[in-house]
Amino acid sequence: MRTSLHHGRVPTPPFVPALDLGRDFYREVVASLLRDHRHSAALLGTGSEVLGYDTDRSTDHDWGPRLQIFVEPDAVQATRAALAGRLPDRFRGWPLSIGSDQREPAPRVDVQPLGTWLIGQLGIDPRDGLDALDWLAIPQQQLLGVVRGAVYADPDHELRAVRDRLAWYPHDVWLWLLACQWTRIFQEIAFVGRAAEVGDDLGSKIIAARLCREVMRLHFLQCRVYWPYTKWFGTAFAELPDSDGLSAALEQAVDAADYPTREAGLVRAYEIIASGHDDLGITDRIDWSIGSYFTRPYQVLHGEFAAACRAAIADDQLRRLPLVGSVDQFVDSTDVLSASSRSRLLRDYWDRLARP
Repeated sequence: MRTSLHHGRVPTPPFVPALDLGRDFYREVVASLLRDHRHSAALLGTGSEVLGYDTDRSTDHDWGPRLQIFVEPDAVQATRAALAGRLPDRFRGWPLSIGSDQREPAPRVDVQPLGTWLIGQLGIDPRDGLDALDWLAIPQQQLLGVVRGAVYADPDHELRAVRDRLAWYPHDVWLWLLACQWTRIFQEIAFVGRAAEVGDDLGSKIIAARLCREVMRLHFLQCRVYWPYTKWFGTAFAELPDSDGLSAALEQAVDAADYPTREAGLVRAYEIIASGHDDLGITDRIDWSIGSYFTRPYQVLHGEFAAACRAAIADDQLRRLPLVGSVDQFVDSTDVLSASSRSRLLRDYWDRLARP
């Protein structure tokens, strides 16, 4: 056994993924305490463990046996009372009092109505319906906090219904996001070569790295998978179908010591994502090619991908909306993307842009 820094000198047991620990904690402890109280149980929301990416390193703070218990609003107090003073101090050797630099240690069995939790997670209760602009204001990491994680009890299938509804964007929203992502790529696609041409190799590398991130995001969209926040962005990307060849091309671009090698990696990545768009079959076939940027010698991708995606959109509101992107595409603030109450305020921004 090792000694955990977070738990002082108390030896801690071997690591087990929190989703498994939560499952056993619910089945062996919490379920019996709540057998007379109708409820759902899950481990959702924030944390690397919800994505299934926790490791032994994760246990040094804000980690341990924890659950969300969802009940009807009028059952919250009785359900909390059924747990009060009856939970053990430890489960499988792990303390139930979990703390962090922002939260005092306490048992993390959170009892609340599902709607209350959803509003806290997403900024809105999706069971009341989401329009196109609602979708744009919800960060993808917050959506992952609902559709990933684990459900341990769901007698009325409420959680399954919510997770099914949020599994992926509506078709028109998806098309609009694809159009925005293609636009972001084409806005900077020639800058890598131009910076290198004037001797700014560092600038060329930085722009190439930005384009690599945008290509990766496009691949997430093409695979219909939400992307997580930066810590797990590359890990999640490696799990996407057919990412190996794209990863190799992008690694060549970011590792290159000279511009020709950098350009070759980017060109290969462009070819892969262009073919990926063709394979989706969601727009008319794109006549795309690799060639010079006007009379300049930089090799870039040519093709009307954004226009084709936009033309396929049926929703009038989205068709009017300029391709500025969703909250994930144009906001880079952790304080916004990690708090749906803040990102929700941006809905009025798209609403104003979409007005005739």
